[in-house]
Amino acid sequence: MPSTITATDQPIEKLTADAVVVAVGKGPDGPLPTPGAEAVDRLLGGRLFTALADLGARGGEDEVTRLPSFGNGPYPVVAVAGLGAPDAAGSYGAEAVRRAAGAASRALTGRRSVVSLLAAVGGTPDVERLHAVGEGSLLGAYEFTAYKSDLRPNRPVPPQEFTVVVPGAAEAETALRRVRAVAEAVSLVRDLVNTPPNDLYPAELAARGAAAGEKLGLSAEILDEDALAAGGYGGILAVGSGSTRKPRLLRLTYTGKGARKKIALVGKGITFDTGGISIKPAAKMEDMKSDMAGAAAVIATVCCVAQLGLPVEVTATVPIAENMPSGAAYRPADVITFRNGKKVEITNTDAEGRVVLADAIARAAEDQPDALLETSTLTGAQTVALGARTSGVMGSDDLRDAVVAASKRSGESMWPMPLPPELRRGLDSVVADFGNANADRLGGMLVGGHFLQEFVPDGLPWAHIDIAGPGYNTKGAWGYTPKGGTGVPVRTLLATIEALIAE
Repeated sequence: MPSTITATDQPIEKLTADAVVVAVGKGPDGPLPTPGAEAVDRLLGGRLFTALADLGARGGEDEVTRLPSFGNGPYPVVAVAGLGAPDAAGSYGAEAVRRAAGAASRALTGRRSVVSLLAAVGGTPDVERLHAVGEGSLLGAYEFTAYKSDLRPNRPVPPQEFTVVVPGAAEAETALRRVRAVAEAVSLVRDLVNTPPNDLYPAELAARGAAAGEKLGLSAEILDEDALAAGGYGGILAVGSGSTRKPRLLRLTYTGKGARKKIALVGKGITFDTGGISIKPAAKMEDMKSDMAGAAAVIATVCCVAQLGLPVEVTATVPIAENMPSGAAYRPADVITFRNGKKVEITNTDAEGRVVLADAIARAAEDQPDALLETSTLTGAQTVALGARTSGVMGSDDLRDAVVAASKRSGESMWPMPLPPELRRGLDSVVADFGNANADRLGGMLVGGHFLQEFVPDGLPWAHIDIAGPGYNTKGAWGYTPKGGTGVPVRTLLATIEALIAE
């Protein structure tokens, strides 16, 4: 059952819960107090900071110290989450609060109800801080148990009920409504990404995406292999040709009341990627169930936009295939004809994401949108360039920069990347319009961006977000990010759409 979150302006001594969460900063001589921590310190008779010092707490990021209240107050457990060091002005950013809230949720497994005083960090709470507290709390409480066979009815579970203490609780409801919608969308992405590929094959992902959209009143269209052939989707068909589980194209459309903009979303949906004939090494191939994280993100984003009732028209175009080697698989040296008529020589079947995306971008552009946003686990080169937590963004300068600005507001780390013209030459082909990959590994993420750009019509603002690392966490949990599917970049896509509406 997903967690819930509400707001209250009641005094903390009148509230009851299984735990209370406060935060402290990291100072040169130990934890730095915040208003919430000071309030709980008074409730505990001035013993909180002494106890933290005795336990060696420093207030660093992802540090959570749990203490018993010994009956001093209505909370049996106090969780003190670290914010890290403050900035030069002595304040903490929203992402530090979001991360602290998530770390506290993970540390409070077994405590059903939680009162959070994190909104007080930084003074009077604003909407951005409420979003941070709420998102961090709910996303930190996420767990994926669909394939656990030993679940006991009374097993310890993450917190289920969060109460945020904030002045003007009624006014906070608008912010929390967005928080709930975002948490549901991110959880949907995580669930889809974490589902094993034997259960989440192309037809199933398309069906689940359509069901999620139809539940919110979206129109849904699914093209099977026959419809794909009739529609000229040569790229999607080629990538899916090696699998017995045939490809699909999902289209979800939401039209909000008073829509002022038309936005196209495109997301890569490779439900499992072996590399095809250009097969990957065995090590870590199991992580390739996450190669549909971009598809999951755009499905969840259009659902989130619908849930919030935003005044915009959004269509998600989702190409879905399983990239497998077989006697029917597409080969290096094949030439593929795409929906827009362009012909591409296949030089690497493991550069398959851009091949399905090309058809989807071409189809999405036919709707004549005002902007096109695409996301995918496109290149391993993204992790080489930017690591596992920072996405690369390419495309039209203005929209690329708008996406990066939205990522800063949402807390998803992204970095603007160029499309150097000299790298485009690496895609030249002597037999077709161009090739799908470059044998030279230098600038691999940027070469992938150049390929996608070939399918974007002149004059259409577009942005590509490469989430190869950030979309799937192969390491330990941190902040509000669990191991496995992360939900990146749903929050940035939503924030970008909101900004485009406001223009």
